[in-house]
Amino acid sequence: MKLHELSPAEGSKKSVKRIGRGTASGQGKTAGKGQKGQKSRSGYSRRAGFEGGQMPLQRRVPKRGFNNIFATEYAVVNVSTLNDRFEAGATVDAQSLVEAGVIKKTLDGVKVLGKGEITKALTVKVTAISESAKAKIEAAGGKVEVL
Repeated sequence: MKLHELSPAEGSKKSVKRIGRGTASGQGKTAGKGQKGQKSRSGYSRRAGFEGGQMPLQRRVPKRGFNNIFATEYAVVNVSTLNDRFEAGATVDAQSLVEAGVIKKTLDGVKVLGKGEITKALTVKVTAISESAKAKIEAAGGKVEVL
């Protein structure tokens, strides 16, 4: 088989309907658009959210609040989780937390919070840490490094 012998499957190619080219085009005088109305006019298009001139829903509903697109979003981990998931003397960083299945993504960084207790000495390297978490880790004999 050669390139010039290839042809499309039967019925897969359809000729383009040339609308508004007179009565002899096979579409009649209204060009397949029916009688009168907005849809029959030239320039008609269905815009998303258009409700025929009625005030659209997205403009009727009150807008409240503010979305800060510049806010830093941390992946949050508690001290008790570190105590459960890591062995004593381990280095805890963003990559080790993902590998251990504690967090799914690092987002803008990892923050350790002070909920729970810790008994193991861990080296914690994170983006942010609360004061209570830092105190608990250091009291257990661990080190804290803020990146």
